[in-house]
Amino acid sequence: MLSPRTRHRLFRAGFRAIAASGADRWLAPAARGRGVILTFHHVRPGPVPGFAPNALLSITPAFLDRTLGLLTARGFDLIGLDRVPERLAAPESKKPFAVLTFDDGYRDNVEHARPVLARHGAPWTLFVTSDFADGRGRLWWLELERAIARLDAVPLASGLILPARTDAEKTAAFETVYRSLRAGSEAVLLDDIARLCREAGFEPGGLARDLCLTWDALRALARDPAVTIGAHTLSHPMLAKHEAGFAEREMAESRARIEAELDRPVHHLSYPVGDPTSAGPREFGLAKKLGFATAVTTRPGHLFTEHADHCHALPRVSVNGLHQSDAALASLLSGVPFLAWNRGRRLNVA
Repeated sequence: MLSPRTRHRLFRAGFRAIAASGADRWLAPAARGRGVILTFHHVRPGPVPGFAPNALLSITPAFLDRTLGLLTARGFDLIGLDRVPERLAAPESKKPFAVLTFDDGYRDNVEHARPVLARHGAPWTLFVTSDFADGRGRLWWLELERAIARLDAVPLASGLILPARTDAEKTAAFETVYRSLRAGSEAVLLDDIARLCREAGFEPGGLARDLCLTWDALRALARDPAVTIGAHTLSHPMLAKHEAGFAEREMAESRARIEAELDRPVHHLSYPVGDPTSAGPREFGLAKKLGFATAVTTRPGHLFTEHADHCHALPRVSVNGLHQSDAALASLLSGVPFLAWNRGRRLNVA
């Protein structure tokens, strides 16, 4: 299995090759599909530290500005998520569209992303996790990063101790722990990361208070007509790892909570984590049963006409903080990389 660093080196090389050949322009009409939903998490300025295993989830405001500028230059319509089903069902429309979505509900989306989006007149969707807005959810991937940043050695439940004195050692330790815990149950993942937090001298469950928007802030944001608020479950679980009843409650009750807090309807859902180990056909069926208009995954790909019949399993393209280059952005918007990544499949819903 390739390490994350090796994979990203290969991605960078691929993006450069696509840009150098001009394939992002001449192959785009065949590769890009009808439109694309882009995924963002953090938008914030500042240098990236040497140990930053979650850096892929963060871009700068300047790169967001370049993203929006390139979308316009490449002829994309910037539309809200509400309009996706109708655009997919209208094959006579030749112009591609782009939808901007932000997961989790971070404060920096308002502080740093919103001014850029407003300057471009861009509609956008914020997917809110209720527990994060309450200030008590588990941002476990960030907890793991903070714990390893503070530790010189990472004790595993197995008794093995991983060195973590240098940035390189910390990065290797994070990758080892993350990969192992993601393969197992979510209960074990949360318990083990909580143990590491305490080893590092802090209690788990406090990061949401520092990083995420409160309900008061969300109420103010919801008054902006450019903003669509969507549901991202109650507690951000990997739904496919739980029983169906639990998954359905997470979806339904998160929507009900947001609607009660913000006094506006919620029509859209984002599956937490969103890969095949976290959301699959069962979750797609539940979202449809619950009456969501759309539900989005993190499976990579553009949207095609066929997705009109699969609006609860929509792919997205992540704007990755490790690839903040014009070559990467142009390649992703062209759809060319997905010809290989998805082996030519337009639908990725199994």
